[in-house]
Amino acid sequence: MKDRKLVSRIEKQISLFELNSKHPSLRTHKLSGNLNNRWSISISKGLRMVYIMIDKNIAYFVDLGTHDEVYRK
Repeated sequence: MKDRKLVSRIEKQISLFELNSKHPSLRTHKLSGNLNNRWSISISKGLRMVYIMIDKNIAYFVDLGTHDEVYRK
């Protein structure tokens, strides 16, 4: 049951991202350091998705995990 809720939340945030990648609830921000050319959105309070902008309208999601998991790389 928990996994279904997570999948639903991820789908909701990706749909929102497609409509407006800078929507405040996504908390979109550019990363730095080892993740310099990547961006992040929030899926929930403790879960992040990291992506690379391939083109102005194309994002490639490359990682999903907790704050520590995705930013430690």
